[in-house]
This record gives sequence, C-alpha cells and structure tokens, in this order.
Amino acid sequence: MSSFSNIFGIHEKALLVREKRMSVLSENIANAETPHYKSRDIDFKAAMSASSNKYMGLQKTDSSHMESRGGSRDFEVFRIPINASPDANTVELHHQQSEFGKESGRYLATVQFIENRVGGIRRALRGE
Repeated sequence: MSSFSNIFGIHEKALLVREKRMSVLSENIANAETPHYKSRDIDFKAAMSASSNKYMGLQKTDSSHMESRGGSRDFEVFRIPINASPDANTVELHHQQSEFGKESGRYLATVQFIENRVGGIRRALRGE
C-alpha cells in the first residue's frame, strides 16, 4: 500500500475510477453515430468495492513486476438502450451527456477533497 493510499484513503482509487468512467462515456458520445457500436459504462460500485478488498486482484510491489491484465475492464458493462436504434447502435446521446456531466461534478468533488487534504497536510507541516 502506498503512502498516498494512507493519506487519501479511498479517494485516490475513486479518482482513477471516475477518470476511467469519464473516458468510457466520452468514447460513447464520440461513437453515437457509429453503426453497431455498443454503449459501455463502468460499474463504479463494483470497482470501488473491489478496491476495498485487499485480497482481490494483484498488487504490484516492485517496479520490476509486470502489470496485471485485470483492471477497469473487469468492471465494464454494456448499457441496454431504452429506445432501439435501426443501425444497432446502443448509444443514447442525451443519456451519455447527462451521465458525463454528473460524473464530471463527482470527479471535481473528489479532486477538491484531495486538494483540501493536501492543504491540511501543508498547514500541519508548517505548524499552522
């Protein structure tokens, strides 16, 4: 466990999962007109509960170790559309844009929390 994990707790992992989710949502938005494109999403709760289970997954403890093949792909899910598309594309643009906006707000809130934590550490180091 890194010292950042001790300082930031679950917010470090939350930031990474939120970043990945925003990336997946933006890919969906970019492919809204692509025939047969399947809309994806990240199961945030599953990714976060897996990160809280210290025995789940592989942990890299040395720089010479190889990366595991697991990761956020394990938590990707396909969205089932409410309205069928004639070209078999499952992206519902309005829904994706709405989810991206919500996730952006959550991402900024997580960043703000981390910034506040760093500010508190700086003040403590200065003796304020």
